[in-house]
Amino acid sequence: MLALEKVTVIHDQLPVLNTCDLQLAAGEIVGLMGESGSGKTTLLRTIAGFQRLHQGEVMVAGRCLSCTQYCTAPEQRGISMVFQDYALFPHLTVQENIAFGLKRLSKAERAIRVDELAQMMDIQSLLARYPHELSGGQQQRVAIARAMAPKPDLLLLDEPFSNLDRPLAMRLAQTLREWIKHENISALVVTHSADEAQVLCDRMAHLRGGVLHFDHQSVA
Repeated sequence: MLALEKVTVIHDQLPVLNTCDLQLAAGEIVGLMGESGSGKTTLLRTIAGFQRLHQGEVMVAGRCLSCTQYCTAPEQRGISMVFQDYALFPHLTVQENIAFGLKRLSKAERAIRVDELAQMMDIQSLLARYPHELSGGQQQRVAIARAMAPKPDLLLLDEPFSNLDRPLAMRLAQTLREWIKHENISALVVTHSADEAQVLCDRMAHLRGGVLHFDHQSVA
């Protein structure tokens, strides 16, 4: 589903990502760990199309999305990303945020999808609120629901449970894993929590010195 071939990103003449290779199968969940500043978010942004690469290719479902010659726009990639700062639309309610990527569905279908995801993320009571009326953890759950709503080919999650208490984070990690597997979606998840990775991910990668290293044993 996702293939990275020698992906290199340079900042201030230094490689943030250095010839990174990754193969991610349909329905597979890979966790990504690394020290702060190691380039984890840069890798997600490059896959999503928010960061231009200097070398290599990003391919999803056999389609080349990024190379040195061109970069497909993020909204044309079939990829959803949950950012560390959530990036919710401040002028839209929770319900409208979740439904934002569902314009091709009928009004009734959108309502069903939003209700399903609100129940999954335990935010049913928040649908009429605006982002500024929510806690950080609540905004995080809305951002996850919005990313899940269009059932993308690939889901990118940057510390998706960092502002949640441990019991809720672990429960939602299991729920998210079940949903990803059911929909046969691929996911790349940045996390600092070994416990979350154990519940959510199939295998782990570590980013060190701009290079991806993979664990040989599966996680989940």
